[in-house]
Amino acid sequence: MIRYAKPTSVDEALALLGEGVWRILAGGTDFYPAQGSKPFRDNVLDINGLASLRGIAETDDHFVIGARTTWTDLIRHPLPPAFDALKQAAREVGSVQIQNVASIAGNLCNASPAADGVPGLLVLDAEVELRSVAATRHLPLQDFILGNRRTALLPGEMVTAIRVPKPSGTSAFVKLGARRYLVISIAMVAARLVVDNGTIRQAAVAAGSCSVVAKRLAGVEAALRGLAVGRRLADAAQSAPMSELSPIGDVRGSAEYRLDAVREIVARAVLAALGRTTDDEVAAA
Repeated sequence: MIRYAKPTSVDEALALLGEGVWRILAGGTDFYPAQGSKPFRDNVLDINGLASLRGIAETDDHFVIGARTTWTDLIRHPLPPAFDALKQAAREVGSVQIQNVASIAGNLCNASPAADGVPGLLVLDAEVELRSVAATRHLPLQDFILGNRRTALLPGEMVTAIRVPKPSGTSAFVKLGARRYLVISIAMVAARLVVDNGTIRQAAVAAGSCSVVAKRLAGVEAALRGLAVGRRLADAAQSAPMSELSPIGDVRGSAEYRLDAVREIVARAVLAALGRTTDDEVAAA
């Protein structure tokens, strides 16, 4: 016999998690396809009734995104321009029907290397709030996703929120796929830049689908900091070291293709974050 429970409060959910092993069901957009035709063998904890975990709140120093917040909720919520990359990624998560149901925390817990939401959250320095009956802890997102389908969740824990320090700057997201919509990424990049007096003062760049987990690109960030916006930013971004990346080859593209493509995508994301395009760079050369 398996158990099914649909708690009406977070405390009730945490109490159940403390009693045994459960598989958490949020939006269900990955849950059911992954199950396939196999019979259920795990206890199912349905958290879709936890209204307190849905929505975006603002504190003095953070935006707090509830674990059940959908991608449509995020798209519609008024947020600073630094969130534009995440909103652009939200529009790439499956179809509109999927965006209406799929949760942001579920995208993280699914821990796919091609999860569209992860690069945009990485450049926002997001952290994951984890709660159990005994404690609440916060982990940087880069420490939460450990590998393909692996996270740092401990027994008895669940994700209750994603916390984002109030960010500055502007951002953009660029995704490469085999078609325009409803596609798993071949490579994707989010970039967030802070410009002061025409000079890049802060740079955050992350790539997904090019390593077992999405990664911040420290070499690219270092190459961009201190550059004047009028210089050839695309060249600087493309030629910077990207040693964090170790893509695989699969049916969507070879490892070599991904490495070549991601350099172009990095350049495009950096320019898009500044409201520019690669055509602008050519014209200014």
